[in-house]
Amino acid sequence: MGAGKGPAMLNSARLMCFAATTRAEEARRFYRDVLGLRLVDDGPFALEFDANGTMLRIQKVDALVPATHTTLGWQVADIRASIDELTKHGVELARYDGMPQDERGIWCSPSGAQVAWFRDPDGNTLSLTQFS
Repeated sequence: MGAGKGPAMLNSARLMCFAATTRAEEARRFYRDVLGLRLVDDGPFALEFDANGTMLRIQKVDALVPATHTTLGWQVADIRASIDELTKHGVELARYDGMPQDERGIWCSPSGAQVAWFRDPDGNTLSLTQFS
């Protein structure tokens, strides 16, 4: 393999995303009713959602320690409108000490991208990003 080149089979394979929940009922409602993702399957091991053509599997687990970093994020065209929709559904934006966030919870990165964070019912950190 040359530098920067991986297996060709993964280059053309579809990406799947994973997160976990100990509260499947709440996670189903959150990802389906709040985030608006289409529920494809609610099986014994995972909730499966269609996230704009990407499979998102929310694994049903007995115990979970949420990561201290963002686990899933969405690129949005209008971060303010997206925040308004989320807050209408009771979502609270996360605030972080030492990060200059505006009144809505938006941080402007050095590249000019605007980012806001929120959590799912299990405490997984999710984000919205509007690139400049």
